[in-house]
Amino acid sequence: VASGGDEYDLVYSRHTSSVNSVAWSPDGRKIASSSDDGKVRVWDVASGGDEYDLVYSRHTSSVNSVAWSPDGRKIASSSDDGKVRVWDV
Repeated sequence: VASGGDEYDLVYSRHTSSVNSVAWSPDGRKIASSSDDGKVRVWDVASGGDEYDLVYSRHTSSVNSVAWSPDGRKIASSSDDGKVRVWDV
């Protein structure tokens, strides 16, 4: 979330490789991110820190995208491992 110039309100940096996608939860309180490190992380934006709520690591290759279900109770992720996984949040 940019506040102007090169300053940001929040920075999340726990992935160990390139981040491929991010998606806001339907209620705007969390962010899901996917990465070449093979993980999906769910970040609590409300906490304002670099802490994450959940880590999903069952993919065996880069995770390309994430999307929230309309009710915010599940996340779908797609990976270079050829799988789409659906996670309970």
